[in-house]
Amino acid sequence: RYEPTWASLDARPLPAWFDEAKFGVFIHWGVFSVPSFGSEWFWWYWQKEKRVPYVKFMNTNYPPGFSYEDFGPLFTAEFFDANQWADILNASGAKYVVLTSKHHEGFTLWGSKYSWNWNAVDVGPKRDLVAELAASVRNRTDLHFGLYHSLFEWFNPLFLEDATNAFKTRNFPTSKSLPELYEIVTKYQPEIIWSDGDGNAPDTYWNSTGFLAWLYNDSPVRDTVVTNDRWGAGSICAHGGFYTCSDRYNPGHLLPRKWENCMTVDRGSWGYRRDARLSDYLTIEDLVKQLVETVSCGGNLLMNIGPTHDGRIAVVFEERLRQVGAWLQVNGEAIYGTKPWRAQNDTVTPGVWYTFSPEKGKLNAIFLSWPVSGILELGVPQPKLGETQVMLAGYKELLKWVALGEKGMVIALPQLTPQQLPCQWGWTLQLTDVN
Repeated sequence: RYEPTWASLDARPLPAWFDEAKFGVFIHWGVFSVPSFGSEWFWWYWQKEKRVPYVKFMNTNYPPGFSYEDFGPLFTAEFFDANQWADILNASGAKYVVLTSKHHEGFTLWGSKYSWNWNAVDVGPKRDLVAELAASVRNRTDLHFGLYHSLFEWFNPLFLEDATNAFKTRNFPTSKSLPELYEIVTKYQPEIIWSDGDGNAPDTYWNSTGFLAWLYNDSPVRDTVVTNDRWGAGSICAHGGFYTCSDRYNPGHLLPRKWENCMTVDRGSWGYRRDARLSDYLTIEDLVKQLVETVSCGGNLLMNIGPTHDGRIAVVFEERLRQVGAWLQVNGEAIYGTKPWRAQNDTVTPGVWYTFSPEKGKLNAIFLSWPVSGILELGVPQPKLGETQVMLAGYKELLKWVALGEKGMVIALPQLTPQQLPCQWGWTLQLTDVN
């Protein structure tokens, strides 16, 4: 059994499925999806920081005295179709999904008895959105279902009172945040608890170690659940399950512990923005590059989309998800279930990243631009004459290569028209029997 101490909890082995999965989809959806302007931090930027664009947006478009709470009934979700979402998630090639059950605004997407009249069953959709998506994901896909949960809430009077008392009182976590966590685990049995938002309070204030000890010892998901590292000030990149370290974290080198790169398709926001421009969205080339770099260095990629207030996954997000799925259909062997190799990227040719498939003994060299010469030079792998074989994923014939002694090898790529290429945005060479 795990003790409620970091020494004990940090020693828990991470369930194997998480490292094998490599790719998940993050979904930021809530009342912030109604103004859908600027950022999911809309309420804070408008009311607390009083940033000019937000104040101006409200003054221009809403009557005097309109409060953030008034957005609640406008979060309608009339087009939300959990089956359709599940099918899009499945088509992306993702192996897990993490839905925001509650962001820093405090609004819960399930009918929480600890969030009276500020939840999706009492206000707005009048539906349990968490239950609907959980059911569809489990019925229609093999994805692992996870939930994001914010520990703190910007404007909750109980939290503000505890903060004023320098967190010597613990009214907010005991009456709100912790009961919610126990509630979502017991009710929805998520296999990921993605914690966030410590409000600068230490993990002792949140009783994070007590909750995690219960989660790992006695909860209905104790054997399969994974958690991140955001459990109180000072715990990030230091304690918990896998490390996130910061948003959009992509170190470019191996880390001693399993980590995740959580990032957004929209560079400017996690929630949906009606004011986003096409240039704000990462291209499929950008996304493939992020995925390949992250997996080569032992991480998972958690790619975020923000649905609309009426429950649609915007077409641009759907297209990106389906494009990643199409790429993984061809190159998935170089991603899923792989381990980092002795080198993460090539020494001679930039934009070549390595992964290793232990079951098949294959070295995967993923290259992000097709050389004009049709020749690819690899500085790291050392081939064995008469033994090493080189394949291009999605192409049937063996490729010819020449050894360069200590300096690696040169591979002749097949001469293909753009239509004949196995995919459009990054390609995988599979090498067997290399030193």
